[in-house]
This record gives sequence, structure tokens and C-alpha cells, in this order.
Amino acid sequence: MTYYLAIDAGTGSGRAVLFDDTGAEICASGQEWWHASDPRYPGSMDFDTAGNWATLARCCREVIAKSGIDPKDIKAVSATAMREAFVLHDKTGAEIWACANVDARASQEVRALKADHPDLEQDIYARSGQTYALGALPRLIWLRKHMPEVLERAQSLTMLSDWVLYRLSGALTSEPSNAGTTGLIGLQNRAPLRDVFDRMDLPTGLIPRKASTGEVIGEVHLSAAKETGLAPGTLVVAGGGDCQTGALGLGVVNEGDCAVLGGTFWQQVVNVPLSLTDPTMNLRINPHVVPDLNQAEAISFFTGAVMRWFRDAFGQGKSYSELEAASKSVPPGAYGIIPIFSDVMRYGEWFHAAPSLLNLSIDPERAGPEAIFRALQENAAIVAHRNLEAVFDLTDRRPQRIIFAGGASKSAHWSQILADVTGLTVATPRVKEATAQGCAAAAATGAGLFYSLREAGNAWSQIEAEFTPNPDLHALYSDASARWAKAYAVQRELVTSHVTTSMWQAPGT
Repeated sequence: MTYYLAIDAGTGSGRAVLFDDTGAEICASGQEWWHASDPRYPGSMDFDTAGNWATLARCCREVIAKSGIDPKDIKAVSATAMREAFVLHDKTGAEIWACANVDARASQEVRALKADHPDLEQDIYARSGQTYALGALPRLIWLRKHMPEVLERAQSLTMLSDWVLYRLSGALTSEPSNAGTTGLIGLQNRAPLRDVFDRMDLPTGLIPRKASTGEVIGEVHLSAAKETGLAPGTLVVAGGGDCQTGALGLGVVNEGDCAVLGGTFWQQVVNVPLSLTDPTMNLRINPHVVPDLNQAEAISFFTGAVMRWFRDAFGQGKSYSELEAASKSVPPGAYGIIPIFSDVMRYGEWFHAAPSLLNLSIDPERAGPEAIFRALQENAAIVAHRNLEAVFDLTDRRPQRIIFAGGASKSAHWSQILADVTGLTVATPRVKEATAQGCAAAAATGAGLFYSLREAGNAWSQIEAEFTPNPDLHALYSDASARWAKAYAVQRELVTSHVTTSMWQAPGT
């Protein structure tokens, strides 16, 4: 049997996951990591290329050791990663600077760009699907001001998935699904926006040659083989951004397909044609790993993190499953509790209200841990539904079902709530952590197991369960959604009037 290795450089951890040629997960190894802030620069979040590469290499060695397979049976390796994070390389390829996706040091640069070039962000969004919120442009301008020697030395910009492959093969490439999140890549031709580089007086050759997901870019060289335990000569295949490889792993590979990826953040994605843009600039549009599709994306912030906070602060030592089991006795609607955490996606004016719980009573049964836990689960579904409806309105097309994946989809109860709130059938896959599987599918495609990414996604994705919406709950959840929207609007105003502090806000907002 042959095997395929996925390396995942995530926001909170790095891992290596091994799959066989049927798409079954064989073995995995991961380690949490964190990204240090430079005390000189508020909002900074550096990415430690040396330390984090050592972590990823160790994960590879551990997977090979635990699985007991011969490294020569691993036919290909690919990488996926958090998006928006990038690495700058000098003319030798050496890494000279890197930041994590949550880096927010460029707030002043965003404000200056909006003031000095009032039409530029809209122009960039129309062509790239990205705003300044998480884009590379403000960070590059920040470097020119604060670390000019770094920008002067920079010859190449890679995303973290590309950087992992560089470490393995020595090839500097740029894969569009992840590079598109810089805001410097066109949605239709997937080529650098060179006029933007010229206008901002930035090096026009920073983006390396394009390599499409599933394309072989090189082989594992000798020093990388020694570090990772992989066999020299193993094929190195272009991967992609974590959300898009996750969609591939779920078989979300056709126009109109829809998924909710429920992790620390919840991502709602719908496959759309290359020509689509959002005139409201509320939604994010990204290149899909499938070359003839883009994805409209909305992000719910800290959904999984909120559940963890509630468990640790108010769960009285109970596990998620124990809290959920107790919450099942709470009636739908959770006694009218209104959680205020993530807003719907407003990409052009992206900030969230202060974390709050509204409409609590002093009755411990109606406002105890069980009721609040259910309210948080329902609210996650309400925000996801409103985000998805924005995409459906834009495309004038509704899917027949939602694929629900990630850690949250392991809960049948939460899956049913999502179906009841959205009014759509919710399907959960056999492999819940689809990002690594999609990455391995890209490796398998590069190695010749599949003719195309679309074939790979369809072959390896399997539905485990389906949840049918209860029409009797439609009116109840529609009312809860409307009340939440009215309450959230007021809470946003409290932030803008400096009464409360935003849970998170984009740089320059």
C-alpha cells in the first residue's frame, strides 16, 4: 500500500497526518505552538520559522515511527496552513521575517492607506476578494517604515503552506488559494496585482512562480529527509490554505456546494464562479484549490474558543459532553438568552461587540450553565445561518444541504441545531478533520492516484450522518435570530462610543 503525508501549520498547532490510498487516516502527531509578540510593536505576532519547522519535522518523524511504515512507501507529501500568515525570504531563500495570521501591527498603516488612497481598498477587493483587514499590503508598508532593511533584502514572499514545501524541497512557489489571502493576487487570473505593487512602491517580483494545488514542485532533499524521516526523493506537491483544502477533503468541489467548518473559528464557505464579487464588501472571496472555482467565505470569530471559555469558567469541572447532555433538557430558544460574541461577517468594517450575555434571568434553572450552554450552541448556528444567507442572496442559489465538519460536527446535538436553525439538511462526514485529508488528497493527485482534485475530493469524502430540520422550530429560531440582530446592533454602537471594548477588531478599524 502507498501512503500520503499532510503537514498542517495551523494557527494553534503544527501536525503531520498520514493517510493511505483509500483516504483513511493512519496516524497523526501534533504539538501546540504559540506566536510571540514583539514588545516593541503593539499588535505584532511573529512566526518562529526555525522553532516551528523543528516542531513540524518532529511530528513527521513521530508519525513514521508510530505507524511503523517504511518511509519509502510514502509516495508524496503536501502542506496546508493557516492563511494570511507569510514568510519573507532573501536572495538565497533564507527566511528573514515572518508573521502569523493574527498579526495586527499595521493599524496605523491601514488608516494611512484609507486616508491617502480612498479608492484603493475597494479596487483591491473587487479584484482580489480581500480587504486590508488581514492582507499583506499594510504589513509590507509597515516593514518599509519600521524594518526597512528587511524589505530591502526581501526577494520572495511565501505563505506558510508554501514555506513548508520550500523547507522540504528548496523550491520557492506560490499556491493561489493561500496566496490569494494576501490581497495581492487576482481572483480570475490568479496572478499578482503588479499595478498595486508599483503604486505602493513595493518590489514587484515578491510573489514566486505559481504552483497549483496538486502540482508536483520538487522532491524531498537530503537534509529535509534527515530532519523529517521522509525518504529522499519523495514527491513534494503544492497544497493550499486550510479552509480550501478542508473543502476539498469534504468533497465540496462543485459550484454551489456549501460547508460549515466548526473549529476555534467557524468558517462558512460556498463555492462560487470566478466572476462573482460582493458589492457590499461584507463577504470574503477566496480562490478555491479547485482551479475553476472561488469561495465566498464568512467567518464567525472565536466560536469554539467561547465554548472553551464557558466550560473553563462556568462548567464546574464538567466536560463538553457532560454540559451538552445536561443542556438537552433546556427547551429550544434557551429561555430567550441572547449571546453577544461574534458578529456576522462585515469585511469592510470588521469588528465585534464586547462579549456579553443578554436577557438573563435570576432563575438558576432558566439562566444556569445548561441554559447558557444551549444558548451558545444556538447562537453559533444563528450567526452561521445569517452569514450563509448573505451568500445565498448574492448568488441567488441555495444548496440542498450543508456539510458540517470540524470539532463541532462531532456533536450530533449541535448538528441537529444547525439543521433546525438553517432549515437545511446537515450532513456530517466520516472524517471530521477534513483539512489534512484534503491536503493528502492534493498529494495523491500529484502522485497520479487521481486525474483531478475534483475526482480526489469526491473519491475520499464520505458522509456518516444526516440531520433533517424540524419545520416546527422555524418560527422560533427566526424570531431568536431577529432579536439577536437588533441586540447586536446596539452592542456595536456601545463599542463605537467607547463604552465597551470590542472582542476583536481589524487593524485600522
